[in-house]
Amino acid sequence: MRSILPAMFFVGLASALVACGPSSTAGDNSDCPDKDLSRDLMNCGACGHACGVGEVCVNGDCDGACDQGETLECYDGHPSTEDVGPCRGGMRMCLPSGQWSECLGQIVPALEVCGNGIDENCSGEADENTDEDMDGFTTCDGDCCDSFECAQPGLVNPGAFDAAGNALDDDCDGMIDNTAVVCDMGLVSGSPNAVDYAKAMDICQTATEASRRWGLIDAAFSLTNGTGSPASEARSIRTMFGTGLVPQAGSSFTLLSSGNAASPGQTNPSHVDFTTSAEHDISAPFPADWLALQNPAGQLPNAMGCPMINGGTAAEDPIMLTLRVRAPSNAKSFSFQSNFYSAEYPEWVCSPYNDFFVVLLDSMWNGNPANPTDKNLAFYRNPAGIIYPVGVNLAHGNTGLFTQCVNGTTGCLGTGGTISTCQSTAQLAGTGFDRPAAGSCDLNSLSGGGTGWLTTSGNVKGGEIITLRIAIWDTSDQRLDSLVVLDNFQWSVDTSDPGTVIGKPTRPVNPAGSSSNELR
Repeated sequence: MRSILPAMFFVGLASALVACGPSSTAGDNSDCPDKDLSRDLMNCGACGHACGVGEVCVNGDCDGACDQGETLECYDGHPSTEDVGPCRGGMRMCLPSGQWSECLGQIVPALEVCGNGIDENCSGEADENTDEDMDGFTTCDGDCCDSFECAQPGLVNPGAFDAAGNALDDDCDGMIDNTAVVCDMGLVSGSPNAVDYAKAMDICQTATEASRRWGLIDAAFSLTNGTGSPASEARSIRTMFGTGLVPQAGSSFTLLSSGNAASPGQTNPSHVDFTTSAEHDISAPFPADWLALQNPAGQLPNAMGCPMINGGTAAEDPIMLTLRVRAPSNAKSFSFQSNFYSAEYPEWVCSPYNDFFVVLLDSMWNGNPANPTDKNLAFYRNPAGIIYPVGVNLAHGNTGLFTQCVNGTTGCLGTGGTISTCQSTAQLAGTGFDRPAAGSCDLNSLSGGGTGWLTTSGNVKGGEIITLRIAIWDTSDQRLDSLVVLDNFQWSVDTSDPGTVIGKPTRPVNPAGSSSNELR
């Protein structure tokens, strides 16, 4: 059965075609020899001259009005495919409103269906099984752009994701720019299934080990050494945290904590005060590959000017979410948002009790910008080039990454200092980190603080299977818990500057003209 795609889809394709085709007498098309200037809506009479809404291209002129009874020959496919195989032009009719109809009765190229003797893509050959763009997908695999059908054939195939705003059907599903997918509705807060927590982060598509389609292959919870089971109370899926923090995408987000992943009043799990602490009495070795790549090797990293962290011999009350994901064939990077909170603020800022949040990426990417050598993307590089791991010690030295807090004295039980970069306490409201703690450094101190929303990104090789290990733990003891919120995972066709920054940055590093769905 033939699958005819919407006519406007091929109008979008026609605007990006780069190949040989018939020229037009309507004007000089030496700059766009593949365009029919006599009737191309996007190149009417001249290269790049697009007709307006409701207009058609008639003999090289944009025409938005007609007389009832008039007809006009039309074809919305690539000019070189007309009258090839089953592809045929159609007819526009003048509607009673005095405007032209869509192109009626046309047959435009569709995905090639192998084995039926029909040339659906109107290439001149039925059932051809080719991979002219060498992207690993043949026409019979469902590659809807294997040669001239779009501007960048190597990036368009069933293994790609649909990048927003480029007017292309990147993933060959028959729809243009259908990027937004929601899969985090109705998830159970205390679900034992790690896949649900990936969904809450907006990783919706699934894949198999053998498939070349992109998506989540598997997900698992463990301790920081990749074995064992963390406390079930250390994870949750929420539609809000406190009274002011809501999802950045979809309707849910994931919470991981070295205590209980809940604000006051929430259940499954229930809230335990982050200051008095939910001590799960669980210890595990630090991620060995990450620890071995620190400088000095085997020493926990810390913020500049703060005491060295011995951390004992293990992470305390740790939880790690491991995601194995096949990257889309056209992806060069990913990003997601996080929000880190800690009850170590403000007393223990710049101390050996710097609870850690790490995002360890295993990828085959070997381009520039490079991913961190120690694999951890959860770091901030200040303008002077100094690296700060994400933790409560970000509040030392006015790095600017602790914004949800009360300005004033910090480190009154650690290394003394002050902070002036706090912007608000709105994202602390109702979380339990907003409990008044008069006398904890200052009379107006609260029982915790947070970074506010951050964006973490890393680079990938298209089509590879990446592993993400997202972990949080208490350092040196099991007291004064920390928590991180995870949401809004997205792919991008642009490379990123790997690391963590404030908010939702515009950060394409690729040449201008590429498209990204990094921002919403």
